[in-house]
Amino acid sequence: MIPVILAGGTGSRLWPLSRELFPKQFLKLSSELTMLQATFARLNDLNYKNSIVICNEAHRFIVAEQLREIGKLSNNIILEPHGRNTAPAITLAALAVKQRFPDKDPLILILAADHIIKDDRIFCNLIKKAAPLANKGKFVTFGIVPFKPETGYGYIRRGDAVPGATDAVAFEVAQFVEKPGLETAQAYVASGDYYWNSGMFLFRAGRYLEELKKFRPDILAACEQAMRGVDPDLDFIRVDEEAFLACPEESIDYAVMERTADAVVMPMDAGWSDVGSWSSLWEISAHTPEGNVHHGDVISHKTENSYVYAESGLVTTVGVKDLVVVQTKDAVLIADRHAVQDVKKVVEKIKADGRHEHHMHREVYRPWGKYDSIDAGERYQVKR
Repeated sequence: MIPVILAGGTGSRLWPLSRELFPKQFLKLSSELTMLQATFARLNDLNYKNSIVICNEAHRFIVAEQLREIGKLSNNIILEPHGRNTAPAITLAALAVKQRFPDKDPLILILAADHIIKDDRIFCNLIKKAAPLANKGKFVTFGIVPFKPETGYGYIRRGDAVPGATDAVAFEVAQFVEKPGLETAQAYVASGDYYWNSGMFLFRAGRYLEELKKFRPDILAACEQAMRGVDPDLDFIRVDEEAFLACPEESIDYAVMERTADAVVMPMDAGWSDVGSWSSLWEISAHTPEGNVHHGDVISHKTENSYVYAESGLVTTVGVKDLVVVQTKDAVLIADRHAVQDVKKVVEKIKADGRHEHHMHREVYRPWGKYDSIDAGERYQVKR
């Protein structure tokens, strides 16, 4: 089994902490490990020797350094010159696996680098139970047992139980459903037949390429061409930029999972979150008796059910509730906790105004270290 970690994306809903040059998957949001490092840590009970991380070219040194810190750096970082959604990214990984193991057809475990799972034991045990199905050619996806009518996730409707799924509960996938409205989501949860679409999968690399050739040969051809032009570079695998740029953008759901006759879903109840907003981060964090979550130098008085993050300096709150307050060196976010899905719109406005705060922090990481840009003008910049 080879874990394939998808580490792309900008995480704009967690601005101002998450930015284009340093998105949420590289942040320490819930532990002393970054989200990428925590993704590897939760796999410790699985018997694997090789792994692959797929990331944007701009993040290559951040990924390499974070993998080096946990001993997982081994010429295993595929660089995407441009984001093309999950199907092309997974295709590059599957092709790399087949090139490295031409006489085998290993299982690949597709995971996102920006998820939180509280119970690693349940998670790993379910993956082990899914392996026999995947070895038989099934495309296993892990459906999160919903505990509320969430409108921010896609859903999976289960069909009949899979025959012969020993020591595990697995169902045929009846339907993938787009993000629903509130009433529809309430009906889904009440029925017990729907799960949140986690975006985690387990299948054989060669089996995936077979189905992709059947349903989206254009994606396969473009990725094969991109892999023919691979330029090995230290710990990085650089694909041919021009060939990959010609690859269509598509998710694995649309490209394969919704079309294959071999998709199965296994219910997972392990404390999963995709940390898609400040509200979701507040939900999964440890609270004070007043329902607050504090990070950094924070003093709250008569404050309830709020998330307060202080990166530098003291942040205080008085007489407020249901707020998100996030302070960084160059930006401050204050939002109603129930309206944080719109943070992305603020980021779009910052970008449209030609400002830099959507793109980078004041503190910028480079291969040789980092610097703090403390002042800048038309013809000068002061760094520390």
